[in-house]
Amino acid sequence: QVQLVESGGGLVQAGGSLRLSCAASGRAFGSYTMGWFRQAPGKGREFVAAITRSGGGTNYADSVKGRFTISRDNVKNTMYLQMNSLKPEDTADYYCASRNSILIATRSEQYESWGQGTQVTVSS
Repeated sequence: QVQLVESGGGLVQAGGSLRLSCAASGRAFGSYTMGWFRQAPGKGREFVAAITRSGGGTNYADSVKGRFTISRDNVKNTMYLQMNSLKPEDTADYYCASRNSILIATRSEQYESWGQGTQVTVSS
């Protein structure tokens, strides 16, 4: 199992940027496919982006495509989510998750370990 801790959330105005980080400890980080999800108040957990073990493959939700970029540094055991052109509808708790598989997944139940989340608030 890998332990995950998110950071980098905060309050930002619409149109602004934030970079989230997900620090991993435990078993070899590079052996896990990783993902970002978010959950807005009163809504279910929503897929945001995922990245393969090497970082060579990515997948994005349509709602963030072209604005968000997922990346990872397997030496630093850290995954990132660069969020640009933020909108009020991006307001949510953001979670990172790991999956012991070579395949990218977009459903939350396909991930085994989760961080505690970091809050992102975008004001209009």
